[in-house]
Amino acid sequence: MAKVRVLVGTRKGAFILTSDGKREKWEVSGPHFGGWEIYHMNGSPADPARLYVSQSTGWFGQIIQRSDDGGATWAPMGNEFAYDGHSGDHVWFDGTPRPWEFKRVWHLEPSYTDPDTVYAGIEDAALFRSTDGAKSWQEMPGLRTGTAADTWGPGAGGLCLHTIRVDPRDNGRVYAAISAAGVFRSDDHGQTWRPANRGLRSAQLPDEDVEVGHCVHRIAFHPSRPDVLYMQKHWHVMRSDDGAGSWHKISGNLPTDFGFVIDVHAHEPETVFVVPIKSDSEHYPPDGRLAVYRSRTGGGEWEALTNGLPQQDCYVNVLRDAMCVDSLDECGVYFGTTGGQVYASADAGGSWAPIVRDLPAVLSVEVQTLP
Repeated sequence: MAKVRVLVGTRKGAFILTSDGKREKWEVSGPHFGGWEIYHMNGSPADPARLYVSQSTGWFGQIIQRSDDGGATWAPMGNEFAYDGHSGDHVWFDGTPRPWEFKRVWHLEPSYTDPDTVYAGIEDAALFRSTDGAKSWQEMPGLRTGTAADTWGPGAGGLCLHTIRVDPRDNGRVYAAISAAGVFRSDDHGQTWRPANRGLRSAQLPDEDVEVGHCVHRIAFHPSRPDVLYMQKHWHVMRSDDGAGSWHKISGNLPTDFGFVIDVHAHEPETVFVVPIKSDSEHYPPDGRLAVYRSRTGGGEWEALTNGLPQQDCYVNVLRDAMCVDSLDECGVYFGTTGGQVYASADAGGSWAPIVRDLPAVLSVEVQTLP
């Protein structure tokens, strides 16, 4: 029987949760790197034993760790993230220039086919890649040249490159999402990039239709249809049917279209999941009732999935990297909260149960389906 491994990054360590294909009983391992902020932990699709972790503290800075045995042991990797100097400065909202400053790694995206190739999205927003299993890192500077990068401004969480998506049919096509700049696309393995934000509107900006400057929270696609992308934006749930060439709104009947996470069912490319949050200033579920919303039509029509989720006095948030799906026959869905709960559904959202409670605030959740 297949197994699943859920990788959880929190404010104070990493946790590894494992179960069989029934997903009823779970073993909890951790905390790994106790006391460290684990912004992201992710596994290689090409080698289930290979895991990567981004850990950081204000005292010791940023460290990338790697495991080659499913998290039983870890080793520190290369931690030099040097910006390409010719890319210039960027500016604050008031127009004040400042140089690019490395702060942390937000997201790690391993290659579909090569366990030694992994991308890193960092703050201040830039994209790095390693081809030697994270021993060394090189910036892909084309993202910060020719894309009005000098005008990028930070969102509330910082100027972070938080989402990386590589087309599984063509690894030369890469998408990157930045808060608060927008979505960018490369068709030549990251050498050159172009903004991919047509159709986005942000009423908070002086020019709400600006090409660059939108606060995108998350993008997702189904591996069988990578030209169809879904987006959770700072207000609005969006969809593109042409590889991010243009976007249109699919918020439909959601109670609020503000949120951070979005993901797609493993076997149904038109089934999408989001977690609405009350507003950009009140980061908790509307009316204190936690609900995942599912659309089986690619957006527009949404249904609340609440069975097993708290329906009163619940004021947690679900952050942008904290939802994922497994690839078992009955698709499992997982998400973590800032209250330290990790919820799982073994029936595509029909019912929910906590895998674990009382962890530190959850920053990221990823899942591996294991033989």
